[in-house]
Amino acid sequence: MAAPQDVHVRICNQEIVKFDLEVKALIQDIRDCSGPLSALTELNTKVKEKFQQLRYRIQELEQSAKEQDKESEKQLLLQEVENHKKQMLSNQTSWRKANLTCKIAIDNLEKAELLQGGELLRQRKTTKESLAQTSSAITESLMGISRMMSQQVQQSEEAMQTLVNSSRTILDANEEFKSMSGTIQLGRKLITKYNRRELTDKLLIFLALALFLATVLYIVKKRLFPFL
Repeated sequence: MAAPQDVHVRICNQEIVKFDLEVKALIQDIRDCSGPLSALTELNTKVKEKFQQLRYRIQELEQSAKEQDKESEKQLLLQEVENHKKQMLSNQTSWRKANLTCKIAIDNLEKAELLQGGELLRQRKTTKESLAQTSSAITESLMGISRMMSQQVQQSEEAMQTLVNSSRTILDANEEFKSMSGTIQLGRKLITKYNRRELTDKLLIFLALALFLATVLYIVKKRLFPFL
């Protein structure tokens, strides 16, 4: 039976993977962005939010690692945390490079528009529509992945709740067993005491009967054989 803590660790890992995929997709959107600057700013805002969520989950996983009882499991989880941190730093580097590439592309496009006029503007519009379609397809794919991982997270939470309820039931049963064990021990002591009392009573009855018979024999002897 898995412990609730193990379920929490698995949930953290699943969400870290989900946010990492979403960050990578947004960085790719920035690389493909051809302007305007407002679109780039909006994408960067989304990336910042995802990085914040990713950083929070990594911190949760690190805290769970520190709370592990076994040193081997603790070190293993800390290594996973380190790998996630390195991956996040790599994503941040890619993010900066993507922004630089996008800004250069936007500047070049703006310069080309000034030189070439309306024809380039129409071409840019076509390119933007194509990029928008590609971005939409990527977004749909990511949303599908996100929904799937959300379902997994929900299932994991339900499993953790079931484990907690099962643990509570086992503890209650254990308490009842302890109570029944005490009652059984008390009954055993009473039965033992009763058996001893019964033996004592039998012995007293035997002695009284023997005394009675001896008395009767004495009286008969005095009446029938007074000369003895």
